[in-house]
Amino acid sequence: MLRKLALSAGATALLAAYPAFAHHPSGSSPTSGAGPIATISATTLEKGQSVAGVVVEFISLDPLPLDKLGGHPHPHNLDGIYSTSLVYAYGITNDLTLSLRLPFIRRTNIFDHHEGDLGDAAGVGDLSVLGQYRFFNNRASQMEAALLFGAKLPTGDTSVSTANGERFEAEFQPGSGSVDYFLGLAFTKRFGAWSFDTNVLYQLTNEGVQDTNLGDRFLYNAAVSYRMYGFTGARGRMNAGLPEPMYHGGPRAKHHHEEAPPPSRGPALDLVLEVNGEWHDHQRVGGVKDPNSGGTTVYLSPGLRLSMDRWSSFVSVGVPIISEPNGLQPEPDWRILSGVTLNF
Repeated sequence: MLRKLALSAGATALLAAYPAFAHHPSGSSPTSGAGPIATISATTLEKGQSVAGVVVEFISLDPLPLDKLGGHPHPHNLDGIYSTSLVYAYGITNDLTLSLRLPFIRRTNIFDHHEGDLGDAAGVGDLSVLGQYRFFNNRASQMEAALLFGAKLPTGDTSVSTANGERFEAEFQPGSGSVDYFLGLAFTKRFGAWSFDTNVLYQLTNEGVQDTNLGDRFLYNAAVSYRMYGFTGARGRMNAGLPEPMYHGGPRAKHHHEEAPPPSRGPALDLVLEVNGEWHDHQRVGGVKDPNSGGTTVYLSPGLRLSMDRWSSFVSVGVPIISEPNGLQPEPDWRILSGVTLNF
């Protein structure tokens, strides 16, 4: 059975202010074949299997010219968003995986037209919990489908202060103070050394700290990945048109009394190309819509994954191909997503 890391760890609201994404960083054991990085795969962990890791994300923003900040309600500037997350996933059954993700978030050089430089806002973010139930798994066609569901819990800091000693507005706090809900679907199709994965995920956001609703989100992702080096396994070899390995002078199927050697644990390298999109609704403060919030961003994200034994590391570089913020907001220049995971 393919053993694919499915870190569906709160794949939607880990970063609390537009235009930052919240991502599902995934990896793959070196014998399982290729898979996505930010897109959620439909493949679940095997029963009793665990994955733990650290994921780092940085989004560089293009600050607004200072002369554009005046005359608009609540315009803000910031240079970038950092997120370092602890992630953990556990296979409850072969078709049900539970994932957790706890981020530490830092927003840098926040600037307000009236108050000037407010400094950085940093702290522990909200814990996200995501369940992944695989309701379709056809081994002959190598097609899978899964239901995604979960919640974001208000565990993050909500009282971080500015350089002037005042409390940051809710959109810059590491935690939102709200309980939000996730619902979505994931689909996976494998063929030889290739894998195609796609998912959609909706976040229903509720009112949290400072009477603020940060706005619903809809995330949509698609990925094509290719096991360039280290593609192993009997099924994978057949799909790739390679002969089945021989043991003691004959095919394994003809020697039932003989045990096949364990699968290769050598290094494996995957090439990944993804499209990662997000629609973000306006935020509302006291029921009043903020015109300078929300919008649509789509990244084109090439990436690499290197796996060895039970370890997997990955990096993805996202370039915005669509950036349509509502009102006046800094826009993303680029995004880097990287991490390391351990499968046990």
